Amino acid sequence: MNFAMWAKALRVIPRIDKEEWMRLDVISKWLISTRAAVLIMTFISAAIAGLLAAGASKFDLGRWLLLAIGLVFAHATNNLLNDMTDFNRGVDKDNYFRTQYGPQPLEQGLMTKNEVLTYAAVTGIIALAAGLPLVLQNGMPGWFLLASGAFFVLFYTWPLKYIGLGEIAVLIVWGPLMIGGGYFVITGQWDWNVVIAGLPYAFGVTTVIFGKHIDKYREDKAKGIHTLPVIIGEKAGRYAVLGMIAMQYLSVLYLVIIGFFSPVMLVVLFALYSLRRVLPMYTKPRPETCPPDYGKDVWPLYFVASAFYQNRQYGMFFLLGLVADVVLKRLIL
Repeated sequence: MNFAMWAKALRVIPRIDKEEWMRLDVISKWLISTRAAVLIMTFISAAIAGLLAAGASKFDLGRWLLLAIGLVFAHATNNLLNDMTDFNRGVDKDNYFRTQYGPQPLEQGLMTKNEVLTYAAVTGIIALAAGLPLVLQNGMPGWFLLASGAFFVLFYTWPLKYIGLGEIAVLIVWGPLMIGGGYFVITGQWDWNVVIAGLPYAFGVTTVIFGKHIDKYREDKAKGIHTLPVIIGEKAGRYAVLGMIAMQYLSVLYLVIIGFFSPVMLVVLFALYSLRRVLPMYTKPRPETCPPDYGKDVWPLYFVASAFYQNRQYGMFFLLGLVADVVLKRLIL
């Protein structure tokens, strides 16, 4: 058991050669091949759904655990299928952007198709096993949520990402579907205010995928992958990210004003310090080569790395605010 690699794979996407790969245990290989470092975004969405349920005095630990496991493993399944789809379509050939910042197990010969399909099948079965009890408890709406999730897992990479719908899909999945739907399967009630309350964090996740697609703007354009940045242009994509970051803070302010959140949620404003790094980067085009003062271990990740950093800071304060909001509501009641 390589615990050091487990910890590393949960923080970053490790760069690894075939010789080192062959020495890894199966859990390390699963964590790396599923890009486990980004699964934290899904766990945070599940945590938000649970805290909103707790704020309404309707939290159920058993249902929340099933939700968290189901969502995280569904995301992991999606990442495995994404790599399989891109490999089959020849996207990752010729030193494509994806293979520069971390292993693409199929393209680099670390795994066979059968191995990736086995990983995806086992991971998907775990996700389904966790989600099915929640669906059965909530009837037709639960089946609709399950079907919606399965649709995005199977079809995000193709065709949605290829026709400018990938970014919109991410906003829908990490907001209304994960947080709104998560709240529903925990409490048995649908609440549109909860859906709105999930948008601030969903905007953050969407900035991450936007940043990734801006980073590989030229490569995607050359390969005919029409992500939203390719469609609207690189500059418009950068400013769209800044607009979504602004919406993260403005939407929380709105929810405080209407009384859905207590003023303690304004703790998210402390995450504004992260913009000192983000703003200077997003107001200029991506450098052609790694800047002297930029981490060579991070490059070629540039816009996506800063968006991920900002979203982690925001998510931390958002969760802190939700915990304080729940405690305050309990004290008042």
